[in-house]
Amino acid sequence: MSGVPAGDREWQGGEVGARAVCVLAPNASPMTLDGTNTWILREPGSRRSLVVDPGPLDAGHLDRVAELGGEVGVVLLTHGHVDHSEAARALADRMGCGVRALDPTFRYGGEGLHDGDVVEVDGLELLVVGTPGHTSDSLSFLLLAERAVLTGDTVLGRGTTVVAHPDGELGAYLGSLRRLRDLAEFREIEAILPGHGPVLDQALPALDYYLRHRAERLDQVRAAVGAGAKDAAAVVRTVYVDVDPQLWPAAELSVRAQLAYLAQAGAGPVA
Repeated sequence: MSGVPAGDREWQGGEVGARAVCVLAPNASPMTLDGTNTWILREPGSRRSLVVDPGPLDAGHLDRVAELGGEVGVVLLTHGHVDHSEAARALADRMGCGVRALDPTFRYGGEGLHDGDVVEVDGLELLVVGTPGHTSDSLSFLLLAERAVLTGDTVLGRGTTVVAHPDGELGAYLGSLRRLRDLAEFREIEAILPGHGPVLDQALPALDYYLRHRAERLDQVRAAVGAGAKDAAAVVRTVYVDVDPQLWPAAELSVRAQLAYLAQAGAGPVA
């Protein structure tokens, strides 16, 4: 909820590298930023594509995805939140393919997705990385041919994401950020292709920022509790005073996750 400098530019989607096209869904809001990024991935010269996060059930958006996607081999979901998954079955029916996801609820005519899986469509390969924390079913996808990672809502192109307590969990989220950072360093990942907001061209600095931001927020939450904040709403009013009040309900989810994390770490329970 405080900006990542690399992601401050205006974002309208479009081609990214030789293998990715972002179709921006028309669902912009304070929570979804410019809208949901639907990613169409295709190996150059190949017949079929795959689609990540079809987004909301909007006819015009689906028409555009179908037009650019051509023959779609599979639909993948980074997680089940409605702004990413609502159109998945409709697109799969239209394109004659399946939907793969970690959560069985969202699978359709296809296999699940699990950490370590490799998804291949006509020469294009994605490595599935389990990145729980924003939600328990959150996944990221390494597109090594482009030195890029698709992060869904785990890392956004602008601002920071919500740890959606109680399904989301801060300890898992911090572990996912560290894992992504290690993978980015080891695999020489340069770009983050997020679920919302612009592409981040410098993956390591963005992930370092996210980790630093979470540590700073935890310090602020500890201080607020120490100063007498009795519940999550009171912590939000203290810690997120510089944030648009429209985002306070989302901030409260993250605060609840932070309080649960601190309680598990021995800081004592907070209502």
